[in-house]
Amino acid sequence: MKSLQHSRKNKGFTLVELLVVVLILTCLTIVALPAYLSEVNTSRQGAANANARALATAVQAKGLIANGYDSTLADYAVDMGGALPMNPCTGTTTGYTIITTATTARISPTTGTNCGTWTPVTYQLVL
Repeated sequence: MKSLQHSRKNKGFTLVELLVVVLILTCLTIVALPAYLSEVNTSRQGAANANARALATAVQAKGLIANGYDSTLADYAVDMGGALPMNPCTGTTTGYTIITTATTARISPTTGTNCGTWTPVTYQLVL
């Protein structure tokens, strides 16, 4: 009887045990993956909105000094620390829209394929 128990310890895992582990891991992945992807999209959307807010702050500061708004995105790179922030939804630094009139400006991030379907925040500025 001792020899049977000793040989069982050295065999390792059976195919059924390995299949059960793979099945459990598959079920966990099926449950967790959609929640993870949703959180990634939410995080990217929040980062895009935060970057647009920082850009709106730079637009407002420059607009107050110049007594008018500039709609050229590249003109704000120096005011943003030397480079424009990347929009995680588009993967580019040009993923923001600035629409100006004589005394108002609207800044919003561009929706992209990396964030799913969402409505970006638009920042309204007035001189």
